Amino acid sequence: MAEELTLFDISPEHPGQILRRMLDGKGWTQDELAAITGRSRQTINELIAGKVGVTAEMAIALSAAFNNDAAEWMKWDSAYRLSKAGDDAGSIQRKAKLYGIAPIRDMQRRGWIQDTKNLDELEQQLRRFFKTDSLDDPFQFPVNAQRAETLGHLNPAEQAWVFRARQIAAALPIPSAFHIDHSHTAARDLRKLAAYPQEAKRAPQLLARFGIRLVIVEPLATANIDGAAFWLDDQAPVIAVTVRYDRMDSFWHTLMHEYAHIRNGHAFAVDRDLVGEQIDRTAFLLRESQEQVADEEAAESLIPRSELDSFIRRVGPLYSRIRIVQFAQRIKIHPAIVVGQLQHRKEIKFSHHHQLLPKVRATITETALTDGWGKTISPGILDEEAVR
Repeated sequence: MAEELTLFDISPEHPGQILRRMLDGKGWTQDELAAITGRSRQTINELIAGKVGVTAEMAIALSAAFNNDAAEWMKWDSAYRLSKAGDDAGSIQRKAKLYGIAPIRDMQRRGWIQDTKNLDELEQQLRRFFKTDSLDDPFQFPVNAQRAETLGHLNPAEQAWVFRARQIAAALPIPSAFHIDHSHTAARDLRKLAAYPQEAKRAPQLLARFGIRLVIVEPLATANIDGAAFWLDDQAPVIAVTVRYDRMDSFWHTLMHEYAHIRNGHAFAVDRDLVGEQIDRTAFLLRESQEQVADEEAAESLIPRSELDSFIRRVGPLYSRIRIVQFAQRIKIHPAIVVGQLQHRKEIKFSHHHQLLPKVRATITETALTDGWGKTISPGILDEEAVR
């Protein structure tokens, strides 16, 4: 009989079905097997009915009764359980793929996509969010009417952030189209606002007057982004910022950096670590030319390089609070901007003069279209086709 049992060696059947056939082969009843093994009739019946599996003790008892190896009983039981568990493997693989494409839970918590356990619905929402027919291909981010950008250089959270910024910007009405002829006037007017912390709230309206959309999107947990610049079409530029560093100098440098991208006609830019302790001067010098241009123009538009160079020669390395404030007053800029540029140049440490760095996030989110920090945007206004 033991030789015949090899026919069932890899069977996905429940061990109870194998036991039923073996009982028939022996001509035994369930009561007789119960008496032989010392198990209750109910236990034998539940095993044959497939209600319970084979325990190690039962495997030993059955192997003794039928003169085969206890390991065979355990193997049959494992094979059956694995065959049933395999029914879930496909959905698990599918879900793992989706979670590798995008930060699903974070996007659901932020209301970017609906919270659903239905995988078909989840896939549909992701395709709609990323505006793609297939999640298998790299996402193409529409930069303008003629061009799309592949986002392979961004991690999933950063890709999702950029698409969310575009989605929100497309829903923001603007009174006029952008004209490059007005770019210097806009830069001059923006700089005036950088003299006072509360003036940051006027930036969205000022930019809108020049045909530029400004949106604030709180970054997802692993999106190390300061800002981005792109175009909805040839006359609809967008600046998106995260304000992840709640400092006045960070906000204004990021804003002016992204504005420099727009003014120079750069089609698409996603910028990280524009300010902050992560900045490395060597890395800055090795950046792509567009990034270097935007960085230099942002710094120059806020504080002319000649002025800052002169201040450094006269005062450095003893940058007292009063000397910084006096210099800022003379060039009509807030001291935070001076501190930020001195830190960026490594003239002072990032731990110095924090008292001169006011927060601006609460101020700018009062007036800018904002997604994050408790501010939510109704899905109804994000239907791009309805507003454009």
